[in-house]
Amino acid sequence: MISGTTTLIAHLGYPTESFKAPLIYNPYFEKHGIDAVVMPMGVKAEDYPDVFRALFRLTNIRGALITMPHKVTTVSLLDEVTEAVRVAGSCNAVLRREDGSLVGDMFDGLGFVRGVERKGRRLAGARVLIIGSGGVGSAIAAAMAAAGVRTIGLADAVPAAAAALGARLRAHHPDLEIVIGGNDPAGYEIVVNATPLGMRDGDPLPVDVSRMDPGALAGEVVMKQALTPFLEAAQARGCAVQVGTDMLFEQVPAYLEFFGFRPATADELRAVARIEA
Repeated sequence: MISGTTTLIAHLGYPTESFKAPLIYNPYFEKHGIDAVVMPMGVKAEDYPDVFRALFRLTNIRGALITMPHKVTTVSLLDEVTEAVRVAGSCNAVLRREDGSLVGDMFDGLGFVRGVERKGRRLAGARVLIIGSGGVGSAIAAAMAAAGVRTIGLADAVPAAAAALGARLRAHHPDLEIVIGGNDPAGYEIVVNATPLGMRDGDPLPVDVSRMDPGALAGEVVMKQALTPFLEAAQARGCAVQVGTDMLFEQVPAYLEFFGFRPATADELRAVARIEA
């Protein structure tokens, strides 16, 4: 039963969004007898700032999970942000401190990086190509840079978006090699599709998979379909793959730590989740 003392984590997204987070967090809280709940809340973009401010006046709210299209708007509503937020230009986690101040972080990229590392991939010194410089692509770039990769290639349908992300990366990681423009995957050890390309009939793939090194890893961020056309083509090429839900489950332990809950592993969360893992 939810009471006025139950710790509340708001899950803020657009009204039409499918809210997956409660189906992961809440079974975990129930299993361990934690008096907390993740509550999905659909908010229209035009109402979001007012709703956000009002929510954090509740006495039992500890924080919020933020999904599209509110990740960018949230940044301007915070008292403090992490480097990951500054590089990505967006935020997907907000914590209310004891003094009432709000700090924001970004875990999409960390989730992706942890998934890659759990597959035995060494990121230090690696070359990474990221297709898409929007919110998720920017977050992955930030996390890859923090993990010590040597080179990040950035490609986007809007060249200015890739250039802007490159500038933010250089400001925080001056020794990082950044290649702007071009989606040729040759020579990259990790290739990430952070766009919806390939999800509709007739879509081109994000890269020419025949140019990928068979030893490379191909990663996706979409969660509606596990093996996307890009990942299927990469597998046929001999590449290892990472599906979108890997990023989701690997970032939840970081969220739990951020909000001050007991630690968990991605495997433990998969075991109790009420969605396909």
